[in-house]
Amino acid sequence: MSNRYIYVPRRQVIRGILATAAFGATSKLWTGCSSSPTDTASTSGGSASPDAGKPITIGFIYNAPKADYGWNQAHAVGAAAIASTPGIKIIEQESVPETKEVQEVMRNMIDQDGATVIIPTSFGYFDPHVLEVAKSYPDVQFLHCGTLWKEGLANNIGSFFALVDEGQYLAGRIAAQASKEGKIGFVGAKPINPVIRNINSFMLGARSIKPDIKMQVIFTGDWSLPVKEAEATNSLADQGFDVIAVHVDSPKVVIETAEKRGVLSSGFHSDQAALAPKGYLTGTMYNWGTIYKNYVELFKAGKTLMNSGVPHQFIGGIAEDYIGLATFGPAVTEPIKKDVEAAKAKLVDGSSVVYKGAIKDNAGAVKIPAGTTYKVTAPELTKIDWLAEGVSGKTS
Repeated sequence: MSNRYIYVPRRQVIRGILATAAFGATSKLWTGCSSSPTDTASTSGGSASPDAGKPITIGFIYNAPKADYGWNQAHAVGAAAIASTPGIKIIEQESVPETKEVQEVMRNMIDQDGATVIIPTSFGYFDPHVLEVAKSYPDVQFLHCGTLWKEGLANNIGSFFALVDEGQYLAGRIAAQASKEGKIGFVGAKPINPVIRNINSFMLGARSIKPDIKMQVIFTGDWSLPVKEAEATNSLADQGFDVIAVHVDSPKVVIETAEKRGVLSSGFHSDQAALAPKGYLTGTMYNWGTIYKNYVELFKAGKTLMNSGVPHQFIGGIAEDYIGLATFGPAVTEPIKKDVEAAKAKLVDGSSVVYKGAIKDNAGAVKIPAGTTYKVTAPELTKIDWLAEGVSGKTS
């Protein structure tokens, strides 16, 4: 892909040198798969829709290097899945911070490259940045990755998300069967609902195989802290945990450190099998390409958020193929593979659910009563702030 597009913030032109901050260290200012710029659209909200016969230009924005073996790579793989679609042109920019810099990137993608669809992939891009820029471009569709869309927002704003509880449940079943010690470690970023849900889903899957299995959680405190991620992984290995799972922006450090220590690992976001050829079990993986292909089909049919042809929210899980499991490593035997396929089939057809009571927290209190079940889309699950039975760790 071409790396032609160079982003230069307006304030850089005015004030001089301004380095774009990033979560990871890599080349920062580039976009691929873009040809010469199209005519500039009016920043006062004039039509940015492509003319008949011109490709639909979609701009993807990442908050870290797109080859991070994590959240951003998963989105980049999804973008690549639609890049060769006739009538579609992809432009990308990586390592864009969650500041006003992303507003400049969005405006430049629209003004310089004629983007009529913007996909800002990081949670922190939404408020105020997407909300602010969308006002100036009512004919451009802004599709944010997250669950932050709500009724009453501008008509050209939508969102999408993949719920990973079922994938984590399956990964937990695999981990429990692969663990010889019955001790699982988990390295998490922050004790917030999405991370806690992933920990609990993983544990519920593990305990469905081994009811007495134990898990120790270590929170690093932020999404990308490589030194603390390595320290947490080594600490868990020192304590005899023989499987380590993870939920940080890029699992790379955790997976590589576990491999060096001879510990099995379960990844997240994208496929990390290449990082740990011996110890990688699998990982819950986002299939963003499935969602992006759905969008493209609608766009090519002339449907938009604004004409109500495109839903303002896409949310799904394993049944919709929005999530899946990554490559199986050598420790995942044929019996384990058969077990996970059978368990997956039950989740897909609805005969099995992850959150089925009675479920207790790690202090012994019943949080989901017997006889109560919640699908992964249930709003009650967004309120989970407790760790499940068998998990050692604190959420505050």
